Amino acid sequence: MNLNFAKKIFVLISFSSLSVWAQGSSYDAFFTAVQRDNESAVIALALRDFDLNTRSPEGEHALIIALRQGSLKVAGFLLDQLNLELDALNQHNENALMIAALKGHERMVARLIERGAQVNKPGWAPLHYAASTELPQSVAIARLLLEHHAFIDAQSPNGTTPLMMAAFYGRTEMVDLLLEEGADPLMRNEQGLTAIDFARRAGRQRDVDNIAGAVRQRQPSGRW
Repeated sequence: MNLNFAKKIFVLISFSSLSVWAQGSSYDAFFTAVQRDNESAVIALALRDFDLNTRSPEGEHALIIALRQGSLKVAGFLLDQLNLELDALNQHNENALMIAALKGHERMVARLIERGAQVNKPGWAPLHYAASTELPQSVAIARLLLEHHAFIDAQSPNGTTPLMMAAFYGRTEMVDLLLEEGADPLMRNEQGLTAIDFARRAGRQRDVDNIAGAVRQRQPSGRW
């Protein structure tokens, strides 16, 4: 074999291997930076044209990971990027707005809505997630979602509504908000359970009474 040709082949193979190594190194560095809220490292990778929509080994988008981990500086930088996939779904069919609502990141919820994230996602929706938490910010997040036309009686795949989630998992203030905004207390899920049933199972008598009051208000007041 010609010696010069052999040298060229060696250089090409070495360069190719280096490129593969660099890509792998950037990939690992990116998700480590996301986990650690290392904004400067993410910015440096973005300047090297690293694809910020790259998925983790588990198939998760970096924005979802950042919001779940509380890496809010990284999440903020990602939300500044115009080509970011705002409604990417993870393996549980969750989007970033759902995770932000679940974790109580009110400012991130607002930013996602401003960017056009899907408020009324089919199936489990961001309002379900906001309603199911007892965080201090959860009521404000639910109000924000409702102000941006979140469907108050959204039904999950098994027919569960945000009011049912609030009655079992959320704050009493959340139950009150949803009732005030017109949530239907008579709806049933696939098991035939209403929001009152959820509240009873959770042992929340005040919520049982409030929901029952909303049911009575819906009854016709005919004369006898």
